[in-house]
Amino acid sequence: MSNHPLNVARSTLFWRRLFAIVFTSSSLLPNFGSEPARAQVTQYCQLSSTAAQEKENLRLSALKGKPDAQTRYQNILKKQAQELQECRTRTWPQVQAIWLRLYPCDIQPGIIDQIMDRIVNRGYNQVYLEVFYDGQALLPAKANPTVWPSVIRTPGSENADLLATAIQKGRQRGLKVYAWMFTTNFGYTYAQRRDREGAIARNGKGQTSLYVVDNGSQLFIDPYNLQAKRDYYQLVKEVLRRRPDGLLLDYVRYPRQAGSDSIATKVSDLWLFSPAIQEALFKRAQNYKGLDLIRRFLSKGFVSPGDIAEVDKLYPQEGEPLWQGRIPPSAQKSILSARDRQPLLQWELWQLAVAHAMQGILDFVTIASYPAKQQGITTGVVFFPDGNQTVGQGYDSRLQPWDRFPTTLQWHPMAYGNCGNVSCIVTQVQRVLSMAKPGTQIIPALAGKWGESVSNRPSLEAQMQALRQYAPQLKGVSHFAYSWQYPENDNDRKFCRSR
Repeated sequence: MSNHPLNVARSTLFWRRLFAIVFTSSSLLPNFGSEPARAQVTQYCQLSSTAAQEKENLRLSALKGKPDAQTRYQNILKKQAQELQECRTRTWPQVQAIWLRLYPCDIQPGIIDQIMDRIVNRGYNQVYLEVFYDGQALLPAKANPTVWPSVIRTPGSENADLLATAIQKGRQRGLKVYAWMFTTNFGYTYAQRRDREGAIARNGKGQTSLYVVDNGSQLFIDPYNLQAKRDYYQLVKEVLRRRPDGLLLDYVRYPRQAGSDSIATKVSDLWLFSPAIQEALFKRAQNYKGLDLIRRFLSKGFVSPGDIAEVDKLYPQEGEPLWQGRIPPSAQKSILSARDRQPLLQWELWQLAVAHAMQGILDFVTIASYPAKQQGITTGVVFFPDGNQTVGQGYDSRLQPWDRFPTTLQWHPMAYGNCGNVSCIVTQVQRVLSMAKPGTQIIPALAGKWGESVSNRPSLEAQMQALRQYAPQLKGVSHFAYSWQYPENDNDRKFCRSR
């Protein structure tokens, strides 16, 4: 993440102008609640260790098939679901969510129950369950018509539906379960398909994201590619068949590159070199001069005075070069020499290229969220608060135009600022609040653990108290992630180890 200081007002104005030009198309409170906590519920709506242990004992007894244990276990789940709901209505924030990844080992009896119980114990009332990540889908192998392999590929488990099970077990405990999905990052498995090569995003150096992102597993696609759009649309529809409470779109951007490449300053830095995105860019031309200059700019990264003079000669019947959103200079300026016109034309071509790349992301969000919209299922977009920044003459290479995301969607900014205290986290959230239209539902994601700092980040209590102080209008917060809070359990489940 970049940490460049930014004047928010100027930045907001800049982005609005860019799109208008290019396309007209302190100490912790012991309890946040206004009432004293009930006997079993401690601060932050967390269950007391006694209540949590009593429930765990019942779960284990029920798993062993002991008489009455199953009934008593179900009764305690129902009772605690009601207590959690009551506590959250009187405790800030009303929505407290956690991010969760499941593994093939989690099909073992009782495991999902244990995970969901722990989530309730910590006072959460929503779960963001990862259903598409690293090129795998959390769908049963026998009911997976998508181009991605299923997360569970264990022989004999072809019908295991962890997504449906998690939704059912979560709701049983009063939890809302959202389906959290990678979006334009289709994963390494997609790159293995020869019939999908044209859908993969490429930069002007001939690279795909597999070669520029550290872990070599992230494969970003061309958001203008029709095949990629169809593949993703089908995946979303399959996920929504399980009727989750919401849909969360993550990785709604281009790859983040390392070092100086983290700032896009020239055309070859942009992911504009696959067929569909280029074709769509050429269609933005509104006369032959405009089209010719766009092609030259894309192939060389610049246009020279010679290019401009040549284009003038090729199409003498046309006036100024035109493309969508370009307002040509007044009549007096159009008689300027090609050399005098070159700097402005080159700058405008650069702005067109950047905005065209960003528009692909916005259009992809519209398509990805459409099935959920049709079914009345809440959709949210997950983004980096600084993913849309300008840096000097360049842009953050992720080109994540989150301030243009529809305000009908929930906004989930990843406030992962890491400066040893809460200040940078608060600054990130305040930046989002300052740029969002009134009425936008904003649910910041925080990284950390309860009761201790981790990786130079303050405890979750400290982060939440700071947000409550500086942004009391927020109604929800999420925590990344279950694996941070229960690292041993996460590892055991990853490798099917039982303790």
